[in-house]
Amino acid sequence: MTGNPHATGAVSFIGAGPGDPELLTVRAMRRLQHADIVLHDALGTVQILDLLPESVRRINVGKRAGRHAMPQEEINRLLVNLASRGKRVARLKGGDPVIFGRLDEEMTALAEADIPYEIVPGITAASAAAASAGLSLTMRGVARRVQFVTGHTRKGEPFDPVAAGLADPAVTSVVYMARGAASAIGTGLIDAGWPGTTPVLIVASASQPDEVRVVASLNRLKHAVAALPPDAPLVLIVGNIVPGTCARICSCELAAH
Repeated sequence: MTGNPHATGAVSFIGAGPGDPELLTVRAMRRLQHADIVLHDALGTVQILDLLPESVRRINVGKRAGRHAMPQEEINRLLVNLASRGKRVARLKGGDPVIFGRLDEEMTALAEADIPYEIVPGITAASAAAASAGLSLTMRGVARRVQFVTGHTRKGEPFDPVAAGLADPAVTSVVYMARGAASAIGTGLIDAGWPGTTPVLIVASASQPDEVRVVASLNRLKHAVAALPPDAPLVLIVGNIVPGTCARICSCELAAH
């Protein structure tokens, strides 16, 4: 726990994992059940919230496809205000809080107010997607490293897959928030010399009942992503490890044109 140990309130940043409640850690579940208030993301938390005692207040502060339930600055203020009033606050974030979760901004606000907080790790979407597909992200002799990349860019900025490090097929790249970047990934890697038939694994709503897994070629990637449910969180997995997954995936879009 970081902050003033004499403060009456505190915040637990809790990883909700990819959405399956059975993938929560024991510590995460314990913190949630003893919280006064849960501030939760929009994605990957619905089934988990159903497990909480009715006495726990729930506040949706999530962001979904650019639609914000609450601006980030207001979330920061709310965390500080609630903890300052002595509340045990659970900040429930999809996946793992330390991976693309804007955790630093919320921790900074608490630290400046001298409010104690802790981080409870969760299973990130890359791990859940790979497990669901029966895929090793670091297959020996095939992938020398794995990297997590955000497909989200500042408004108006194009996604550059080469600059983002996706062009080395011996590196497994997992692209989060990849919906808007799918077209640029397809065309950018083809322009970098990859065959248009190169397969990419798409996993939407990993670990959840409505999970969808698709293997699509680079030249069909934009269309495959567009066909998925618009609000489903998805990741793309790119690299030499993907071709071996095709036999294990139910849905394929590997057309050459």
